[in-house]
Amino acid sequence: MKLTGNTVLITGGTSGIGLGPALRLHESGNKVIVAGRRKELLDRITSEHSGIEALALDVTDPASIAGAAEQVASRHPELNVLINNAGIMLRENLLDPASLPVAEDHVTVNLLGTIRMTYAFLPLLTGKADAAVLNVTSALALVPLPITPTCNATKAALHSFSESLRVQLAQADAGVQVIEVAPPGVRTTMLDQEDNESSMPLDDFLTETLDLLRENPEAKELVVERARFVREAEANGSYDNVLAMLGGV
Repeated sequence: MKLTGNTVLITGGTSGIGLGPALRLHESGNKVIVAGRRKELLDRITSEHSGIEALALDVTDPASIAGAAEQVASRHPELNVLINNAGIMLRENLLDPASLPVAEDHVTVNLLGTIRMTYAFLPLLTGKADAAVLNVTSALALVPLPITPTCNATKAALHSFSESLRVQLAQADAGVQVIEVAPPGVRTTMLDQEDNESSMPLDDFLTETLDLLRENPEAKELVVERARFVREAEANGSYDNVLAMLGGV
């Protein structure tokens, strides 16, 4: 993926790992469209950052996704990059039936949201120059954080989905690159990590991730150094130790 001259749509773009790349890409000479549910945040972003556009979108609602695809096709037919970032990460107690709705929300937002967005927007990307789909998963796709079981499971599913998507697009000669972004814990409001010293500062994460893409524009996966001990645990034989650490055992 090139880092300038794109038209980029970012879901979950009103805060954290969504808003950060939106601002960086905007500053680098890309046309950026931030998508999210909260109109007040969308309005604030567009008023504070001239040139960024906003799109009201609820990835849990198939009708909202379909309407957004129609709007983007009409207003931005040049769209060539989709960043599937919208997601939630909440604690669950698997022994408490009250946690079941939390689990179901993770599947709807994290997994179905990304799959539906991909189906809706791929027709706009196919055949475009320098087209790309970026799916934000997590290092926890390969070793789970036990307090967030369904979140981990959805990220593991998206890792698998991204692998299959890449193969199918290559076989169809669709000209769309698929990049998986697998963050570590980052200092955002997700899981109340904004002041967590063990989490990676957001600016550091963004800088390292974009540097990785700059160094290797054909990358299939972007994993910062801080996430590698989790991402590579099964391959290097440290899985049990890393799982025990994440579980506080």
